Amino acid sequence: MTSTVPALGTRTAEGSALQAVLLDMDGTLVDTEGFWWDVEVEIFRTLGHTLDDSWRQVVVGGPMTRSANFLIEATGADIAFDELSVLLNDGFERRIGVSLPLMPGASRLLAELAAHKIPTALVSASHRRIIDRILASLGPQYFTLTVAGDEVERTKPFPDPYLLAAAGLGADPARCAVIEDTATGVAAAEAAGCQVVAVPSIAPIAAAARRTVVTSLEEVDLAFLRGLMTEMR
Repeated sequence: MTSTVPALGTRTAEGSALQAVLLDMDGTLVDTEGFWWDVEVEIFRTLGHTLDDSWRQVVVGGPMTRSANFLIEATGADIAFDELSVLLNDGFERRIGVSLPLMPGASRLLAELAAHKIPTALVSASHRRIIDRILASLGPQYFTLTVAGDEVERTKPFPDPYLLAAAGLGADPARCAVIEDTATGVAAAEAAGCQVVAVPSIAPIAAAARRTVVTSLEEVDLAFLRGLMTEMR
């Protein structure tokens, strides 16, 4: 998915220093973090194992390589990662085929960013097949580009996905606002040097330097995001 990319350093409007907005997907724009856990519980049940609910905090927001391998090791299940990966993606696709609830404020925020021509990227640890399925409902027109977890050598919590997205938009990472819902995603965005808005979904996230915590996307609009950049000056 491509479009005209603004030159590095281009101001988006009215002197704003905000150059791009980079958004996570699961738990940030779509209410699907619980879907992943439900699928994991179901699959491991068929393998004869019960997942400890505390493990949800370990696997949330992370790449499948981390979450799946952790659950294999924690349970001792007799299944290889490649086989489990297919089962997880298949199960998740079935779930989103039945229901794909958006997070409150997601549609309004995406429409506002598009209306003001703010370069926007979707940056997810989910695989490309999952992103493309969700984009069909979320609206591919809202994103200049998308980055999937299986398209980078190192995904979240490493900074690579956000650095790739910023470069693809011709933006300075320091002038990008990232919206994330998990500590893993926040760590990736901060390591990339971005300004972060955390909207916690499963586990709490504390406020910190270059990180603002809100309870819902309904608190976030373009003026709010531009204000974060103004505070940096």
